[in-house]
Amino acid sequence: MTRIPLALTLGDPNGVGPEISLKAWRALRGAGAPFVLFADPAYLVPAAERLGLPAPVAIEAHGEAASVFADALPVIALPPADGAAEAAIASIDAAVSAALAGAVGGVVTNPISKAVMYEAGFKFPGHTEYIAHLCAETPFKGARGPVMMLAGGGLRCALVTVHQPLRAAIDSLTPDAVVRTAAVTAEALARDFAIARPRLAIAGLNPHAGEGGALGREEIDMLLPAIAALKDAGHAVIGPLPPDTMFHAEAREHYDAAICLYHDQGLIPVKTLDFHGGVNTTLGLPLVRTSPDHGTAFDIAGKGIARPDSLIAAIRLAAGLAANRAQA
Repeated sequence: MTRIPLALTLGDPNGVGPEISLKAWRALRGAGAPFVLFADPAYLVPAAERLGLPAPVAIEAHGEAASVFADALPVIALPPADGAAEAAIASIDAAVSAALAGAVGGVVTNPISKAVMYEAGFKFPGHTEYIAHLCAETPFKGARGPVMMLAGGGLRCALVTVHQPLRAAIDSLTPDAVVRTAAVTAEALARDFAIARPRLAIAGLNPHAGEGGALGREEIDMLLPAIAALKDAGHAVIGPLPPDTMFHAEAREHYDAAICLYHDQGLIPVKTLDFHGGVNTTLGLPLVRTSPDHGTAFDIAGKGIARPDSLIAAIRLAAGLAANRAQA
């Protein structure tokens, strides 16, 4: 495992990010890749005091993280921000910049509040699109994302559409969108997950995958042409599969990732299989990026009861992806 540190972002400072960051450090300080948090340390001190943990230690250079990590959470100190959204954005900007410069092995993002970000003038749907924007000018050899993939409980689901109303998501589906998502996913599985011959399963849109057109023609008119194009390009693809029968244990043995057509089609099975340990991964970028698969949890922030499971899983996955990418 590489000893190059990972970058951890603050997320919304009023959410559970500070608390779960410290709990993740406590769980991982004895082994694995170290990580360094990009934030104003003032956001971490109250949480450390509540948890009875050492105060975070500010470091000047990313390379110092490994020597500090066993004793305290290392922090690259950022200036005080004008608000929660500004603090979250500054943390993302600094972490992504460090990753693109090769100073850290990847970026793990704590949850942000989209509502808070939008109120501050944030123009992107979420983390995924903003990080892709920050990476847009960086050269990248391969199929370009972003593609959002959720993983947990032995299941990986990549999404063709993400944060859209369901009707808009269905209207926006095209064969090209399915092909692009699947191609980015297959390449990322080979490069970052070290799966030599990735197998993809394309989910149907309609009940029973359309029942031969009796329950909708999207499978015939959109998905079958996309699958044919993917096979012509050399990808191992099956489908379209009925969405209600493709996620049980025996079905999952036949593919490495499911290509899901809309948000809940992919997130419901992942969260059902592993609610606390699911991880969000962005595929097709010139950096490794993972995130816990949950939100800011404002209702429990500051109470000391937030579970760090998903963040710990995201850190471990990012470390493994960074190591695989370095060896590829």
